[in-house]
Amino acid sequence: MRSSSRSTPFRPSLICLALAAALQAGSAWAVEPFPVKDIRVEGLQRSDAGTVFASLPFRIGETYSDEKGAAALRALFATGLYKDVRIDIDGNVVVVIVEERPVIANIDFVGLKEFDKDQLVKSLRDFGISDGQPFDRALADRAEQELKRQYLTRSLYGAEVVTTVTPQERNRVNLSFTITEGSAAKISEIRINGNKAFSESTLTGLFDLNAGSWLNFYTKADRYSRAKLDADLETLRAYYLNRGYLEFNVESTQVAISPDKQDITVTINVKEGQPYTVSSVKLEGDYLGKEDDFKTLVQIKPGEPYRAETVTQTTRAMSDRFGTFGYAFAKVEARPEIDRVNGTVALAITADPARRVYVRRINVAGNTKTRDEVVRREFRQFESSWYDGRKIKLSRDRVDRLGYFSEVNIDTNEVPGSADQVDLVITIKEKATGNLQIGAGFSSADKLSLSGSIKQENVFGSGNYLGLELNTSKYSRTLVVSTIDPYFTVDGISRYIDVFYRTQRPINSQGEEYKLVTPGASIRFGVPFSEYDTVFFGIGFERTEIKGTNLPVNYRNYVTEFGPTSNSVPLTIGWSRDSRDSALVPTAGRLTSLNFDWGITGEAKYLRTNAKFQQYIPLSKRFTFGFNADLSWGKGLGGHPYPIFKNFYGGGLGSVRGFDQNSLGPVDVTGAYIGGNRRFNMNAELYLPIPGTGNDRTLRWFTYFDAGNVWGENDKVTADSIRASAGLGLTWVSPVGPLKISYGTPIRKKPEDRIQRLQFQIGTAF
Repeated sequence: MRSSSRSTPFRPSLICLALAAALQAGSAWAVEPFPVKDIRVEGLQRSDAGTVFASLPFRIGETYSDEKGAAALRALFATGLYKDVRIDIDGNVVVVIVEERPVIANIDFVGLKEFDKDQLVKSLRDFGISDGQPFDRALADRAEQELKRQYLTRSLYGAEVVTTVTPQERNRVNLSFTITEGSAAKISEIRINGNKAFSESTLTGLFDLNAGSWLNFYTKADRYSRAKLDADLETLRAYYLNRGYLEFNVESTQVAISPDKQDITVTINVKEGQPYTVSSVKLEGDYLGKEDDFKTLVQIKPGEPYRAETVTQTTRAMSDRFGTFGYAFAKVEARPEIDRVNGTVALAITADPARRVYVRRINVAGNTKTRDEVVRREFRQFESSWYDGRKIKLSRDRVDRLGYFSEVNIDTNEVPGSADQVDLVITIKEKATGNLQIGAGFSSADKLSLSGSIKQENVFGSGNYLGLELNTSKYSRTLVVSTIDPYFTVDGISRYIDVFYRTQRPINSQGEEYKLVTPGASIRFGVPFSEYDTVFFGIGFERTEIKGTNLPVNYRNYVTEFGPTSNSVPLTIGWSRDSRDSALVPTAGRLTSLNFDWGITGEAKYLRTNAKFQQYIPLSKRFTFGFNADLSWGKGLGGHPYPIFKNFYGGGLGSVRGFDQNSLGPVDVTGAYIGGNRRFNMNAELYLPIPGTGNDRTLRWFTYFDAGNVWGENDKVTADSIRASAGLGLTWVSPVGPLKISYGTPIRKKPEDRIQRLQFQIGTAF
């Protein structure tokens, strides 16, 4: 007698039908219960017999019955390992006969161009299709659909996927997906219906998606994506809500694709409603007796159009203010009362501070390398202190600015059984902080230069920095070994140590071969006087040697009087304050710094100072105005002239563009540009988005106005001596570093000036 069931491929419903049929067949299929003397498994090729035994609901010595046989079949099919399973009864021996499913030996893709292979392999793995897994035709069909779905996200609506299964030895198969990608469908038109207050071109100009931009080959902004469309619709909604259209609504969207699957038309139907003006703003609820304090946070003014963004900023600011008083769970809501007849809206801002809490414990999670103390020392919120939302945000920002982590999040958890306590959990995700770089750069001044560096910003998880840098620029060659201990003392005083060897070749017009060789070392300490202000103190040693023949007159005179070698021990005092939102692509904030170098002893005694001011002003979401002013001054001390090798230079990128690099200022009788002891630069730039790039700030063009010059000790600083230029340029945060290209025209110049209209460099700033 035997009990059997077949399923090819596996379908649980078929098993149930087969079992039901077997039970209805009566005693012809029934097996009298009997004690199992032995269990044999037949048909195994790869899987272990233990897998079969583990699925059986009976063991040797136990009683076998039809119910247990049916349960065994269900359990074995449920493993997904077997294409067919039978149970035969041979006397008191149960024989389990299995036919294993083939195993996937290899997955390959033919015709793949749009995606990286690893990306698709990971996507298929989520569907159970991967090397070493049992093959199921149904899963393969699902894999085809998943691959097509992936191509739909890239607007490749004509993509075709054909699956080929090739049997291999030992019941294995190779799985190959042959893909015909075709060309991407492109958005040919975006239409907006129902708009009256604003033109269609104005509204579609807000979108990241577009039709027909000349930069779409780079931005791919004409590739339709539902996620991108949803984001654009939110941008559209925000645009109306911030202009008084409180009842604006996107009623529907239609996406139509042409029969050849190459053109897409997007139609957006909107209902604008009427614009509303704020008639009044009142505070309701509990404001802890500090209504006057909270009123200063209200940015909504009666008589102005209703702006959703301003309302959100007000309620968020109030919630944050409650947080500074320890009310972590305060609720602040703005309730609009609409008067459609008069087109006004009265706002009632309701506050419920809930309960005041304090922080019981701060936990650090996710750090596998960085020590806890490196994270904790950045915290300004302390344990067993009242909850302060402002300090918590500051703590999170300080940890993020360390640069050791790709993600930094702080969660507030209530303490079970306590109404006035919370725990903070700061969850971090480590990232690689070691860096080995070998690169090349090209600039209009330096030509080809090679650079390399080995850096470790978080040595052994201690938060310390160690680095070796090398640069082979034509005019400035540098070898620097640096180390930084950001917490040299527990109070947060930082220590910087640099050992360097620099070779500089001043630019001149006669081609003289001479250079300045400067080995040296310095130690500096940074003392934080506030969360944003740091004062630096330091001392160093430098030895400068003027090498070469046929020196410019000023260099020859200096060597004649003081010799070719000069030693100096400079003291350094500096201050900086940086509130920019980004050091790489700033759009808001300010950078201010002031530095003094005082050569107190040696052959070179001098005082050298530099003051810098940068301000970035966001004119809109996509336009930024930047201003930079740089003032430098130097003077010789102790009866010595100012060392010529400490001169400042001007002209070119980083100074006054449109003039040849380092060509401004005094020129000696040989025509060499020798720089001066005074320098002034002023730069103004207006950053604008590249059409078609949306809000991408890594690629922008700009217009600029520069002014400045360099003066020697005997030169008179006059307005007439100021050089100026204007032009436009392109800035791009490229994979090899920030790239800046500018084309300018001098608008204030002298006949002897050297002009260079096109200039570019990788890694430059203002």
